[in-house]
Amino acid sequence: MRRSGVLMPVSSLPSRFGIGGFSKEAYDFVDFLAASGQSLWQILPLGPTGYGDSPYQSFSTFAGSPYYISLDALIEEGLLTEEECSSVDFGNDTKRVDYEKIYHTRFDLLRKAFERANTGDDADYNAFVAENQQWLKDYAMYMAVKDSLGGVSWIEWSEDIRLRKPKAMKKYEKELADDIAFYSYQQYLFSKHWMALKEYANKKGIQIVGDIPIYVAFDSADTWANPELFQLDKKNVPTAVAGCPPDAFSATGQLWGNPLYKWDYHEETGFAWWMRRLAHCFSIYDIVRIDHFRGFDEYWAVPYGDETAENGEWKPGPGYKLFEVMKKTLGNCAVIAEDLGFLTPSVLKLVKKTGYPGMKILQFAFDASGESDYLPHNYTNNCVVYTGTHDNDTVNGWITTMSRKDLAFTKKYLNVKRTTELCETLIRTALGSVADTAIIPMQDYLGLGGEARINTPSTLGGNWEWRMERGACTEALSKHMLELTQIYGRIVPKSSRKKTK
Repeated sequence: MRRSGVLMPVSSLPSRFGIGGFSKEAYDFVDFLAASGQSLWQILPLGPTGYGDSPYQSFSTFAGSPYYISLDALIEEGLLTEEECSSVDFGNDTKRVDYEKIYHTRFDLLRKAFERANTGDDADYNAFVAENQQWLKDYAMYMAVKDSLGGVSWIEWSEDIRLRKPKAMKKYEKELADDIAFYSYQQYLFSKHWMALKEYANKKGIQIVGDIPIYVAFDSADTWANPELFQLDKKNVPTAVAGCPPDAFSATGQLWGNPLYKWDYHEETGFAWWMRRLAHCFSIYDIVRIDHFRGFDEYWAVPYGDETAENGEWKPGPGYKLFEVMKKTLGNCAVIAEDLGFLTPSVLKLVKKTGYPGMKILQFAFDASGESDYLPHNYTNNCVVYTGTHDNDTVNGWITTMSRKDLAFTKKYLNVKRTTELCETLIRTALGSVADTAIIPMQDYLGLGGEARINTPSTLGGNWEWRMERGACTEALSKHMLELTQIYGRIVPKSSRKKTK
């Protein structure tokens, strides 16, 4: 089945509250996608972010970002007033998220809503807490303790609470009971507002493509509460961390710093934690893109304390065993394998064995050699094609950085004379390819330049900030997208659209 969609982070939606969220503008965007003939909305991970604001470094793999909670909905419910929300300084730049201002204002508003909510008598809230106790209790406590200790990572906490000694756990649980309840309430609101938006999207024929980072952040409730899952020593200090080896893009490699999994332990437990994690993802998304898929085949282990990734070594991952258990436990779930980067024969074999579609990025296709696997004539049906991802520049930004030889080859391949035509032509090339699924970043449909780039890997600051201007999703653009979707046979018949509860 041929289909198409748009890559658009929730944080990038227009909003009067400084950052995109689950308010009216998100529903408007769903309406725009539906009117434009799209059947997929791909987003970035929804977890609560910390230092650097990266959605790939979250305080919890199960929790959702409180920044996305709909303040409009809280006003409608009488938990906040219009004046309380409109009087807050969320930042004045409609094109950028000011994370510092959001951090210093959002929690004060949510606290007011929490204090006014009668959670004790709220059956839905109490049911949510009971159903999610397995991860929610640890997450809420982690955040409450972290706040009480000035926000430092758990590795800097005193040993009694860092190692979760029973006496310390009871002490903090008692002292911080109100703060713990506040963090639980945030997650209830997040879930309530997100699931309402997802249900609306599904009814409009839009499936949500979620994103799951392969690794969890070191500074997270996951690592603190489940040290047995990771390569840590007796003091819960990492012995090795995740990264990527040196390559043409980085002479010293990429040092991510995430804790590495203790894969033999995971296998002994039947990958129980992974099954819980994946089951949670499939409860909040329709399709899941698994980031850094090659890490299941082999992963780059860097000695803890190294300042670069140069001294790492390849270690074997769980391979197909994890996915075999997943298929038996969760059924035949819809997955996209992020299989980008240098792919060894064993990685290619793993992706093929799972049957999951891999990713094809048009920006990776056009080097003057003409030998790239990402060139459209090399595609099979079972893949997902993109003009670029959140880690790429926009097409118009990318064009300005191309060498003369690569640009000349690109124009020749696409039969384009003017550079200004390349963005539209690449969109058409993706939609016209044999790939079953084509997903285009919203910035490329809008024809934006490098100023609208989401993320530049291995850099800190200035990332994850882009916001779409209010009014950008015009009727003319919608009609154009619909026409392209019809021309290239990517309209999904209503009878084929998944009905999600």
